[in-house]
Amino acid sequence: MAISTEDDYDHLCKVVLVGDVSVGKTHLLSRYMKDDLPKAPAATIGVEFATKTLRLPSGVNVKAQIWDTAGQERYRAITRAHYRRAAGALVVYDVTRQETFRSLSMWVSEVREGASPDATIVLVGNKIDLVEQDPSARQVYHDVAAEFARQNRLLFMEASAVSGAHVKEAFDQLLQEVYAKSPKGDRNESDGPSSDKGAVTISPTNRGTKTSSGCEYCG
Repeated sequence: MAISTEDDYDHLCKVVLVGDVSVGKTHLLSRYMKDDLPKAPAATIGVEFATKTLRLPSGVNVKAQIWDTAGQERYRAITRAHYRRAAGALVVYDVTRQETFRSLSMWVSEVREGASPDATIVLVGNKIDLVEQDPSARQVYHDVAAEFARQNRLLFMEASAVSGAHVKEAFDQLLQEVYAKSPKGDRNESDGPSSDKGAVTISPTNRGTKTSSGCEYCG
């Protein structure tokens, strides 16, 4: 899938990144947007956003307005307000920290309550580079996460913001599924400024399958 110019798009959608603090949400977004990591990593304060236009295999240009939300409890009221009209989300946990996996039910519930009950969600287990370096570092096993995804009707993928493994696939799959599910008649469906802000939804068109990108739909 090719990247198009920012102003040349057929469909505008809003997506959010959510998850506990320090699971790597900002690093994943930076890797996707710039194929690089932040120069001076710091915890997100409130909400930050980025936009990217993606050409789908069908030839449709989808402009994604991606909101990166803070994981700290003190910003929760701010971040929840930005779920409104989000069509989809990447819910991120750290495969080396069990406590971040235990928080997933809360994050999934918040997205579905604040955005839409049928918002499509990609579950991303980040930091698999640490597991590749030291297998004993893994605290959340792939099969356990896949079962959680199946029970909650989520797409699922493990990735690494550091190595870049499966990062593009996770975002691209989200955008493709969002467009497949969305109404096709409205070019601008965001609630933010038309040139900058927004988020996205995903349609599980590959239900029960595993794609070539490694992204599974468990439903």
